[in-house]
Amino acid sequence: MTDGQISCLVTGATGYIGRQLVPALLDRGFHVRAMARTPAKLCDAPWRSRAEVVRGDLTEPESLAAAFTGIDVVYYLVHSMGTAKDFVAEEERCARNVVDAAAQVGVRRVVYLSGLHPEGVPLSRHLASRTLVGDILIDSGVETVVVQAGIVVGSGSASFEMIRHLTDRLPAMTTPKWVRNKIQPISIDDVLYYLAAAATAAVPVSRTWDVGGPDVLEYGEAMQVYADVAGLRRRLIIALPFLTPTIASWWVGLVTPIPPGLARPLVESLECDAVMHEHDIDAVIPPPTGGLTGYRDAVTAALRQDGTTSRGRRRLIRISPAAPQ
Repeated sequence: MTDGQISCLVTGATGYIGRQLVPALLDRGFHVRAMARTPAKLCDAPWRSRAEVVRGDLTEPESLAAAFTGIDVVYYLVHSMGTAKDFVAEEERCARNVVDAAAQVGVRRVVYLSGLHPEGVPLSRHLASRTLVGDILIDSGVETVVVQAGIVVGSGSASFEMIRHLTDRLPAMTTPKWVRNKIQPISIDDVLYYLAAAATAAVPVSRTWDVGGPDVLEYGEAMQVYADVAGLRRRLIIALPFLTPTIASWWVGLVTPIPPGLARPLVESLECDAVMHEHDIDAVIPPPTGGLTGYRDAVTAALRQDGTTSRGRRRLIRISPAAPQ
């Protein structure tokens, strides 16, 4: 690392977001340290020779001090859904370990990826946990930027893969009532843009910042757009109000490769709208050159990325339990 160069630590570097954020930070000229419980999983990463790789585990405080030393910006991208019996308690414990280590070694800023959610209503365990983690970071005294995003559209994103597999496999479906709820998807490239820019953005205070793509649509509409882009006929979707989150998660587990421990929290989170409420992100991070990517274009890019070409020739995407949305 040269004098004056910003040094970033990416936790969860083997995850869906983290693995792609590392090269985005490197391309901006930052020194990057990638942290993983099992560093060997990064041996095949295309950027491996350009980044420093270290072992670290958010549940092991003693491993964090060394990983955080010399770091300006810590990216908090680890989630415990599907990997911990009580993921809410584990995520709270991990957040407190992170702020303790960051304060101890003098980390300048923490950037955390959280989820869009409505205000003043009961939240699912998943969204309530993410909100709590954000609050812990904001109240820590370490400067914090919490980026709140909804469904991330990209090949391998758990939320997008749920849309993909439900639509691919079910020409006609009875669905829970949340199929009529509003969502504001964002492309993976735009999420990476905001996260990378958050390392140096001049923020007035530690707080949350909502981000989202230009399109707000119903969850069912998102499935219909996917079907059209993928060359499928329009899907018949019938919403049934009596389908509980438990039944819905079983249903998702039957027709998608999403593990049950991840499917249940994701399904619970769909019980409320996921749209932007704060619209002042442009004041600290201007939109990317050319503007934000629309949902249809983001879906097209996701299918192109994994080699989808036509009906019947789709590659099955396996979702790991720890993959964030």
